[in-house]
Amino acid sequence: MISRKILLKDEDIPRQWYNLAADLPTPMDPPLGPDGKPIGPEMLAPVFPMNLIEQEVSQQRWIDIPEEILDILYRWRPAPLRRAVYLERFLKTPAKIYYKDESTSPPGSHKPNTAVAQAWYNKQFGIKRLTTETGAGQWGSALSFACKLIGLECKVFMVRISFDQKPFRKIMMQVWGGKCIASPSNETNAGREILQKMPDTPGSLGIAISEAIEAAVTDSSGKTRYSLGSVLNHVLLHQTIIGLEAKKQLQMIGEKLPDIIIGCAGGGSNFAGISFPFVYDKINGKKIEIYPVEPAACPSLTKGPFVYDHGDTAKMTPLLPMHSLGHDFVPQPIHAGGLRYHGMAPLVSRAVHEGLLTPKAYPQLQCYEAAMTWVGTEGTICAPETSHAIACVIEEAVKAREEGKEKVILFNYSGHGLMDLSGYDSYLSGKLTNLELPQDEIDRMTAIFASMPKPNQGKTGKW
Repeated sequence: MISRKILLKDEDIPRQWYNLAADLPTPMDPPLGPDGKPIGPEMLAPVFPMNLIEQEVSQQRWIDIPEEILDILYRWRPAPLRRAVYLERFLKTPAKIYYKDESTSPPGSHKPNTAVAQAWYNKQFGIKRLTTETGAGQWGSALSFACKLIGLECKVFMVRISFDQKPFRKIMMQVWGGKCIASPSNETNAGREILQKMPDTPGSLGIAISEAIEAAVTDSSGKTRYSLGSVLNHVLLHQTIIGLEAKKQLQMIGEKLPDIIIGCAGGGSNFAGISFPFVYDKINGKKIEIYPVEPAACPSLTKGPFVYDHGDTAKMTPLLPMHSLGHDFVPQPIHAGGLRYHGMAPLVSRAVHEGLLTPKAYPQLQCYEAAMTWVGTEGTICAPETSHAIACVIEEAVKAREEGKEKVILFNYSGHGLMDLSGYDSYLSGKLTNLELPQDEIDRMTAIFASMPKPNQGKTGKW
């Protein structure tokens, strides 16, 4: 009998997060201030609570998960590991395809894994309200959900194109008590400046981040902080519960380590969540191919240089070492709104630079075709972001068939697409096209890096 659903008991939930920063063969470069010098924790204090700043800079391999956080996560965790038997049959592949089903959380994605943790740590620090940005709305929904349970106010700046495309995400936030505002808005100086220059802009995550940070740091009460759904070390840390559960589940059924691990990548959080516990194994000699998958319309990993850049458009964040298309870059309005970010998490970027990860980029039509294949086999409707991972899974499973090799493929099913049906409607009615980023546009947007500090370009050369 094939195990289609591999379930852990509540008592088997991981009780520590894994921190890849402790094991990277080439150490991470520090964040830099406007003067190009490394910043200290005190410079981040107006934006984040100190207990999360400590996690951000930590070099500990394992960090305990507080029992109070686990008590909230038990609502849906441990999450199922499923085997995509019906996709395997359709593709006639000898590969075994497993996926971590993160759509089972109340907001329907992986995002609450860190939203709950961040809200809890902020509450412990005495914070009353959180501001944030959101692309497709999954992060905004997750943080609204977490704040509702923990007792914080929540204000979300949602990228305008997604605000217009995905109205039910806004309603989800409102049901959980969050206030959702289209970005750029007239509520912040950053938003007003952008609207004056580009009144018809679709918005971007970089712009929304600027607005959310400004709203936090200008609160004279000192009781507001900013919360980020991806990119930063502590966010990726909280998501590693995904891969740690998957490891236990594969062991339960006597399965070997995966040959291939796949996750879609925008800022890097769900990809890091599934892959980082296995990157540890690769660093320690195991042979695993690990693919972060991004949109061809926003190819920060596959075409963006490894540089120091700001995480937001208004340059309110420190300079971070990452693959980036430039903080002024406004991606085209693809439906995978959660993948429309100009940069990539520093930890993911360093691992790519080291050769531990092999990024790939796919056009949106191929991703929707993959999503429709998934609907016709496994039956569920995936988020547009998740479809990028599925496109890569199908490609690798077909490759295994052509090679006649039995491979184990693991990917992260990062969320359902039930709030993203307008994208499916556009696809089914033939309105979608492939939006790819021309090289001359990349060259224009990345010219700013000539005068900016450079991260360490060294690597061990082992991978």
